[in-house]
Amino acid sequence: MRNDELLALDRAHVWHPYGPMPGRTDPLVVASASGVRLRLAEPAEGRDELIDGMSSWWSAIHGYNHPVLNEAVKGQLDRMSHVMFGGLTHEPAVRLAARLVEITPEPLRHVFLSDSGSVAVEVAVKMCLQHWRSVGRPGKQRLLTWRGGYHGDTWQPMSVCDPQGGMHELWSGVLQRQVFVDAPPVAYEESYAELLRSEIARHADELAAVIVEPVVQGAGGMRFHDPAYLKVLREACDEHDVLLVFDEIATGFGRTGTLFAADQAGVSPDVMCVGKALTGGYLSMAATLCTSRVADGISQGEVPVLAHGPTFMGNPLASAVALASIDLLLSRDWAVDVKRIEAGLREGLAPVAGLPGVKDVRVCGAIGVVQLDHAIDMAAATRAAVGAGVWLRPFRDLIYTMPPYVTGDEDLARICAGVHAAAAAG
Repeated sequence: MRNDELLALDRAHVWHPYGPMPGRTDPLVVASASGVRLRLAEPAEGRDELIDGMSSWWSAIHGYNHPVLNEAVKGQLDRMSHVMFGGLTHEPAVRLAARLVEITPEPLRHVFLSDSGSVAVEVAVKMCLQHWRSVGRPGKQRLLTWRGGYHGDTWQPMSVCDPQGGMHELWSGVLQRQVFVDAPPVAYEESYAELLRSEIARHADELAAVIVEPVVQGAGGMRFHDPAYLKVLREACDEHDVLLVFDEIATGFGRTGTLFAADQAGVSPDVMCVGKALTGGYLSMAATLCTSRVADGISQGEVPVLAHGPTFMGNPLASAVALASIDLLLSRDWAVDVKRIEAGLREGLAPVAGLPGVKDVRVCGAIGVVQLDHAIDMAAATRAAVGAGVWLRPFRDLIYTMPPYVTGDEDLARICAGVHAAAAAG
């Protein structure tokens, strides 16, 4: 199909993320991808390939077309691509669940596999609500979180995204009203810690859980905060009998410099969600892990099952490549690569701070963020990045990058140059 024909069909029929229908701007057509490069079907801004600074929304941590992951999919495809998980099981899913229990913080023991990060959060909330109903405390049905968060686009996750200025503000008044506290400061402040303690204490009788993104708030604003706040939440939740949920969909598998962001605080949640990098960007899959306390509470209820069952739950192809991705990550010194990328981002993005309109430049692990003092001209910023040979996806007042861990130093410098160009144009 000619490129113009494909784009015409795309504009008429394909609804892209956070976009109108019909589409108003043409996306770039990717013909293939390998390593950290996306090859375009037709050149854009003089470029026929782009360095991916986004890891395909933070998932492709090993880059593209990796032979180990390719082989995992091909090998599993020869055995079976899918089988229902109700009443049946299979080795890839069982081994994946056991591996996740092995590498996540104690005492997470039980794994519910699902299709996407949003669904993993839905399942986490359902676990918490059903736990309290099953143990005779149905009044505990609200969630507490801090502002600036993002947990997904399905119903319950939207209710704990930032209610003001977030992408789900449209649904205010329709979603369940949750308990929000101010967004966490970057550095530890005892006054803010006391706010967390007091709000959890004040609402304890109605709180099923506290849910937060640990260390890094992702799509809600790319903010970083002191891991010590996670200890405060753990202690307050324990004191007032409230469950604690960590959404590690964006931060899991090394992105912040530790395997899981929770590791930086040395605490464990009652429920944890992982996704995105779980399969190395190959197939859609997520997981919700919980402690025996949560699972046992549900099992003793009038309805002793978690009434949730995605059709493609535990998909063998996704399970096989997820297991291969985890093993690939842990077989190499990924932490050294993340530290190298962190150092490269600090050095490469430092000059951006001097541009007019730049409010802040910040780096955490393999995450680099430039925040402007105004809303970005997304079309102009994207064109500038593409002209520099880099793929970025700015939003609101932010230009950020989360490169694959296999990104070399020269390509990392080019990504920083792309961020600089986007910030200058946006």
